Amino acid sequence: MACERLEFHELGLDDRVLKAVADLGWSQPTLIQEKAIPLALEGKDLLARARTGSGKTAAYAVPVIQRILDSKQSVREQAVRALVLVPTKELGHQVQTMMRQLTAYCSRDVRVADISGKADLSAQRPILMEKPDVVVGTPSRVLAHISAQNLDLHSSLEMLVVDEADLLFSFGFETDLKNLLCHLPKIYQSFLMSATFTEDVQALKELLLHNPVILKLQGSQLPDSTQLQQYSIKCEEEDKFLLIYTLLKLRLVQGKTLLFVGTMDRCYRLKLFLEQFGIPACVLNSELPVHSRCHIITQFNQGFYDYIIATDEQSLADPTAAPQTTAGKGKKKKTIEIEKTKDKEYGVSRGVDFQHVANVVNFDFPTTVESYIHRVGRTARADNPGTALSFISHTELSLLSEVEEALTTDQADSVLKPYQFKMEEIEGFRYRCRDAMRSVTKQAVREARLKEIKQELLNSEKLKTYFEDNPRDLQLLRHDKDLHPAVIKPHLKNVPEYLIPDTLRGVINPLSSRRRRGKKEKTKPEGVIKSSFKKSGYGKNPLKSFRYTGGRKGKGRDNR
Repeated sequence: MACERLEFHELGLDDRVLKAVADLGWSQPTLIQEKAIPLALEGKDLLARARTGSGKTAAYAVPVIQRILDSKQSVREQAVRALVLVPTKELGHQVQTMMRQLTAYCSRDVRVADISGKADLSAQRPILMEKPDVVVGTPSRVLAHISAQNLDLHSSLEMLVVDEADLLFSFGFETDLKNLLCHLPKIYQSFLMSATFTEDVQALKELLLHNPVILKLQGSQLPDSTQLQQYSIKCEEEDKFLLIYTLLKLRLVQGKTLLFVGTMDRCYRLKLFLEQFGIPACVLNSELPVHSRCHIITQFNQGFYDYIIATDEQSLADPTAAPQTTAGKGKKKKTIEIEKTKDKEYGVSRGVDFQHVANVVNFDFPTTVESYIHRVGRTARADNPGTALSFISHTELSLLSEVEEALTTDQADSVLKPYQFKMEEIEGFRYRCRDAMRSVTKQAVREARLKEIKQELLNSEKLKTYFEDNPRDLQLLRHDKDLHPAVIKPHLKNVPEYLIPDTLRGVINPLSSRRRRGKKEKTKPEGVIKSSFKKSGYGKNPLKSFRYTGGRKGKGRDNR
């Protein structure tokens, strides 16, 4: 007989926390929350592995808030009692948002500060001087504030949380984390939350945890096939662009979609390619300022955009690597300047909670199994369904085999199924794609990168200052505007009906043809006006008819 699931009110939580939980619409704790919250409230160290989208953030946020509320009943002194370490700024922003939602009815008693942003240390100093109860930040940022004497954890820290622990070392935080441990008290409670158990997580466990309870929930690192449909299709470089054009333009892929590519240039190449066909998309990568990145994610979650083209942590795997463009000293110097703008604390494929994502498309296949799991984990979160489609070139077949092997051993029905799509039926679109690609040159991609960075730097400053006081105007700031460094060919925006395969005519969204009909009807009056003008002037000297109203000769003729 299966044991009954616990409810939130049975976990011994403060009424104010329960009220916030109800406002979030959480009717029942997830499995990780049900197991982790009681153990954390008992003071146990935790090492928890649960698949992405399973509610790991709330699994540590709720007990952290509850323990702070409990301690404040006896000790009223204000101090930093909890530290949450995150690998990326985006995740830091997300954790702060979640904790503020959970403390909506006790915000005076539990204050949360996110210091993972790029603001100057001096600008964040006043926030830390007020000694917030919870500090969220990356290891390097926290260590910088400790060195600047803005933050003291040695005497007051009670709880340490490491979120997305498997990513922390891969982002180069190993040294910072070890240095940070010297500034922590000898006794504190620790939580390590991770989607995968790697050697890095094992190393962190030995560093931070004392007799931990290990929660290894859900055998599969991804949802099963009833919730997450995973497909792969073998196609080479040109076919990737042809296929993504067909899927998006004919609306064969519907709902909010994340498109993952391997490099920064590919981000802009794909965006410029889609612009040729009037398909707007946002770009999300480590070159953009953190305020802009967080705003893009927020607006995407609110339904402002359908498509985001993103790079994941692989673009930052070797920040010291030589840039791709090496032809010519001038070009090399400029490329190095762009590489310097990359944010080493950026991460999209992992930890960040994209909401209601219907599809993940691996335009470029990820280079590791962990990266695949975290990319695909952006969809089918909680109990929502999702689809993952991976484009596989011949050079990526070995990577596909690794992923299939890992997922098969993990759970037999999680393997990628072949995507049944007849490429020969869309051959009619190939010349249009080639026409578009001719406009997307290396120079156009470079100009797009520079234009986007300049544009988003301006946006970021606005977000940081003006929009704090004018939240309504924030909705007007969009991130999917056309960059247009490439030549736009207007005829490519429309899909001629004769090019649509017979098998797809009953499947595609009929709105496109309706819009075209609507446009024709709207333009008809203009055509009527022009034709009547021509008829009225037929057989007359156009110069005389033009001068008729104002010229003396016209008056003379009338008098005659």
